Amino acid sequence: MTERLEIEIARVGGIDDLPLPKRMSEGASGADLYAAISKSVIIEPGAFALIPTGIAMAVPRGHEAQVRSRSGLAARNGVFVLNSPGTIDADYRGEIGVILANLGGESFTVERGDRIAQIVVSCVSEVKWVEKKELGRTGRQDGGFGHTGVSHDRE
Repeated sequence: MTERLEIEIARVGGIDDLPLPKRMSEGASGADLYAAISKSVIIEPGAFALIPTGIAMAVPRGHEAQVRSRSGLAARNGVFVLNSPGTIDADYRGEIGVILANLGGESFTVERGDRIAQIVVSCVSEVKWVEKKELGRTGRQDGGFGHTGVSHDRE
């Protein structure tokens, strides 16, 4: 059974006409975020824009909210969340904004109420960093950037 986490949310700046974040299917991990803009925003190819959502939330300590791209916007229009995932920390209480970037070939118009991103809430660990002169050995060691699927033999 999945744990149900309650998160306090507040509307910011007169967005009573827009939905709160909403999962679009029963099995969805993310809830959609909506554009809380008063007039259309055009994002030209190669450009980006900060789009307000009109909401703030109180993410519980030990959790974070991640703002992620919507796959449909990325696949159809080349529009994605620039710093994906954007992190909403547990101590942030301001309005959530979404940085949308356009790598598509045409201008992209954002209208009020458009679903522009999704938000996923995850647990995070509080980490105490312990400095060591050497780290424990593994079979992989420092192999990265495609290491596990590439032969490094040079015969």
